[in-house]
Amino acid sequence: MMSDYYELLGVSRDASAEQIKKAYRRMAMKYHPDVATEAGADEKFKQIQEAYEVLSDERKRSIYDRGGDPLGGGRAGGFGPGGFGDFAGAGFDFTNLVDAMFGQQASRGPRSRVRRGQDALVRVQLELHEAAFGINKPITVETAVLCPRCQGSGSAENAKPTNCRTCHGHGEITHVQRSFLGDIRTSQTCPTCRGYGSTIPNPCGECDGDGRVRSNRSLTVKIPAGVSTGNRIHLASQGEVGPGGGPAGDLYVELIVAEHPLFRRDGDNLEMVVKVPMTAAALGTEIEVQTLDADLPETEDVARTVAVEIPAGTQSGTRIAIPGMGVPALRSNRRGELGVTLLVQTPTKLSHEQRKLLEDLANLREENNFDPHHGHKRDKGMFEKFREAFR
Repeated sequence: MMSDYYELLGVSRDASAEQIKKAYRRMAMKYHPDVATEAGADEKFKQIQEAYEVLSDERKRSIYDRGGDPLGGGRAGGFGPGGFGDFAGAGFDFTNLVDAMFGQQASRGPRSRVRRGQDALVRVQLELHEAAFGINKPITVETAVLCPRCQGSGSAENAKPTNCRTCHGHGEITHVQRSFLGDIRTSQTCPTCRGYGSTIPNPCGECDGDGRVRSNRSLTVKIPAGVSTGNRIHLASQGEVGPGGGPAGDLYVELIVAEHPLFRRDGDNLEMVVKVPMTAAALGTEIEVQTLDADLPETEDVARTVAVEIPAGTQSGTRIAIPGMGVPALRSNRRGELGVTLLVQTPTKLSHEQRKLLEDLANLREENNFDPHHGHKRDKGMFEKFREAFR
C-alpha cells in the first residue's frame, strides 16, 4: 500500500510548495542516518525522500492526489497491463475521454466565495392553550450570522483577496498528457486557493476568513391558532448566513404541544373526565367545569367555566358534548366541542347510619337479591323457602 506522503512530512493536503520544502528539511535533519540513532531511521529517511520527490513535483503530486502511482509502478484504474489503469497512473481522467477525443476541455472556472447558507431547524414546545389560540412566541436560535468585524468579506481591515499565483485566478490547474489519442488535458481544483481563484492574504481574526460566526439570535415567531404537534412554520431567510456573507437559508420551526393536566386533545375536540358522586348521578344535578379558555390570562371570569347538566340516572361513562368549547380549527373560525365524560363514584367507606339508609333503599327497590345477568330480583330457591318456613 502506498504511504501517505502528506502525513510523512506532517503537512496538510493543501500545503504550498514552500511549506512542503520546509517540512522536508525539518524531517530530513531529524531522520538523517548521520544524526539519527533510533531504529528504522534509514527506512524512514528513504520514505521522506520519496514523499518529497512526489509532492515537490507538480505533475507527480497531481497524479498522487488522484490516487495514481506518481512513480510509474502502480495502476490506479486496476484493469491490468495495457488497460485504462496505465492512463490513470499517468494522470488520465476517464471522465475527460470524450473531451479529449473532440479536442476540448470543459472549464468550471473559479467558484464564488459567496454562497447561500443552509436551512436550519429548531423545535419549540407550546402549552396546549398556546397551540389552540395562537401566540407570538419568542425563541432563540443558535446559527451562523454575519461576522461583525469583517461584515462577510473574510479579510482583515477590508483587504481585498489577491489573485492566486498557482492557478492565476482560474480556480483549477490543467495538465497535458501525451497518448495515442493525442493530447489529453486533465483538470483539478487548485490546491492553493481551493478553487476560489484568489487567496486572502490577511484573514479576519474573528471568523478566520469564512465571513460568518456562530451566535445566538433571538426572534419572535407568530404561532397561528389550531396548530398541533408536528406542524412546521417556514420563515424565509432566517436560517444560517452563507459563507462569504452570502444570503441566509430558511428557518423551519417545528412545534411540540405539551400535555395538559386536565384536557386531552382529539383533533379539534377537547376531552375531559369529571368524577360525579353516586347520589348526584342518580338524582341529577348541574355542575360547572373548567374551560381551556381559563388558561388565558385575559379571559373573563364568565368564560372560565361552563355549566353541564347531568340528567337523573346518569350512568358511569356517559359523555356530554358541549359545542364550540374545543380547539379552533387551523385557518378557520370554527371550534370543536368539549367532551365531558362522567365517572360515577361508588362510596368505599360508609358510616353505620349511611349503610342503614342504603340497605333500606335496596329493600325498597328490591335490589338486595338481584340477578347479575338480568338485573331483576332473583326467585328464592327451595332451600331458602325451606329455611324461611322454620324461621
